[in-house]
Parts: sequence; structure tokens; C-alpha cells
Amino acid sequence: MTNRTAGGTRSRPATQRSYVRYERSDGEPLSIATAKAISIYRGESVTEASTPLYEYVDPDALDALFADRHDGTTRTHGCVTVELPDVTVGITRECIDVTASDRGCLTY
Repeated sequence: MTNRTAGGTRSRPATQRSYVRYERSDGEPLSIATAKAISIYRGESVTEASTPLYEYVDPDALDALFADRHDGTTRTHGCVTVELPDVTVGITRECIDVTASDRGCLTY
């Protein structure tokens, strides 16, 4: 089943959420879009997230990574993958994909 949601597209089986694609709107910081995508995946409010994004990646660095170059040209390519305990987050300039991860938490 695929549903268009405010700010993103959600694809999931009826009984289990296994995939979210969030399409970033113009001017929306990438770090905010990423936090929203993770929250949609988990069915949580972005302000009450069980796993804050900043525990895994610096939001300012994420925004800067895909920002326009100093000469004003757009960075059109690139992808960053962030592993959270239960999800894998693939981030590009245009969208964020959140999928279930079978890795779980690493223990040392």
C-alpha cells in the first residue's frame, strides 16, 4: 500500500511499516526532513522522537553536506546512509528513504 502523506510518501504492508520515502520540500532543511521521515516511519511526533537524529549525525553537517556550493551551483549527486538501531536511513538532496534494519544495536 502506498499513501501520499504531508511532505512524504509512505509505503508499507497493512500490518507492518517497512518503508518510508519522504520527499523534501523546497527550502526545508535536510536535517528536519530526515527527522520527519524517521518519525513518520515510527508513527511518532517529530518533537517526541524516541531516537533523536542528533545522536547519530550532526544536523548542521548534514545540511551543509548537500547545500549549494560556494559558487551557487547545486550539488545534484550524493547519498549518505545513517544506521540507527532499528532502521537504515538513505539521504539524498531530494528525498529520504527509511527502511527496517535487521542489524539491531551493536554490543561491545
